[in-house]
Order: sequence, then structure tokens, then C-alpha cells
Amino acid sequence: MVEYGALDDTFKALSDATRRAILNQLMSGPARIGELAAPYRISLNAVSKHVRVLEQAKLVKREVRGREHWIRFNETPLRDARTWADSMLKFRASGRTD
Repeated sequence: MVEYGALDDTFKALSDATRRAILNQLMSGPARIGELAAPYRISLNAVSKHVRVLEQAKLVKREVRGREHWIRFNETPLRDARTWADSMLKFRASGRTD
């Protein structure tokens, strides 16, 4: 069963184009914050804030190796959101209105 608080966090995190782009970057594998920031015309601090929102939603996980912070994609919350969306579509397709 999907927890609605977690689902809210997932959709909040996905509502921003920069955060979605960061997730796209992470599809090719883990990256450091500096690498994630490179394509954007925003500060490293701003990218770190976006990553924190993604962490709160559990869409990414951080691993600290010495001074380097490696960020990797975690698909579980996205799968949970898809499960919820699929159940809504099935309910709608069944013709039920209750």
C-alpha cells in the first residue's frame, strides 16, 4: 500500500523541472553534486537544495566518501507513484463513480 505522505513528497519533488532533469542525469549512474550542477546556470548551493528535496522524497540516496557526496537514483518512490496512478486508471476504466 502506498503511503500518501510519501506520495505527496514524490509528487512535490517531481513538480520541478530542475529536479526532474537531475533525476534524468542520475539514470546513467551515480554522480557528485558538482557533476549534477554542471549543466545549470544556478549555484552549487541551489543544486544542493534541489537534491535535498529529492532526498526527502527518497528519490535519491547520498553516499559520503571522504569529502565527496555521491548521489544515486532510487526508483522505489517512483514505482509507488506509478502503482497509485495505475490503480486510479483501473478504477476509472471500470466505470465506477463511487
